Amino acid sequence: MTSQSAATLRTRYVEQAASDLETNRRLQQELAEKITALKEEEALLSDIMHLAERYEGSSDPSRLPEQAQHEPALTQAKRGAAGTSSLGRTAPRHSAPAKASEKTAAKGKSRQPLLGDLLMDLLRTYEEPRLANELRDELLERHPNRTPTPQVVRNTLESLVAKGRIRRHKQQRSVMYSPVGDSRG
Repeated sequence: MTSQSAATLRTRYVEQAASDLETNRRLQQELAEKITALKEEEALLSDIMHLAERYEGSSDPSRLPEQAQHEPALTQAKRGAAGTSSLGRTAPRHSAPAKASEKTAAKGKSRQPLLGDLLMDLLRTYEEPRLANELRDELLERHPNRTPTPQVVRNTLESLVAKGRIRRHKQQRSVMYSPVGDSRG
């Protein structure tokens, strides 16, 4: 092997190593962003669980707080980069003072049916189990003033499953929902 071919080979190895390092750095950055997003989602789900637990102890445990009213903050957090809103502020976390102000705001609103109750009513109109997206589409059609995200609908349906009010059916990769027993009446 000549010294020129050895130098060329060495140059190729250096270039390949530099390229591999750059790819590694890019992948590490992507993973770090995904981890951040997952941590935010975990905090959100934890907040939902705490709210659900709080309402389970109330006199009417079948009723959850209105979830759609929290959507604008959640949507901003998802749209913003790394947990910041489009205005560059950190997305708000639900804390005790925020919960108190939500209660105050909810008292001022006219009382709307809860999302879980609307979904239960929709489910009762069908003989067969329904997909969450189908239920959401029909909800948007029947109640145009209600615009829950697909995730909020799924979370609400899963909450109803946990309470034993509806049943989850898995068919291949799809999850469908139906009311428990004959709840028509």
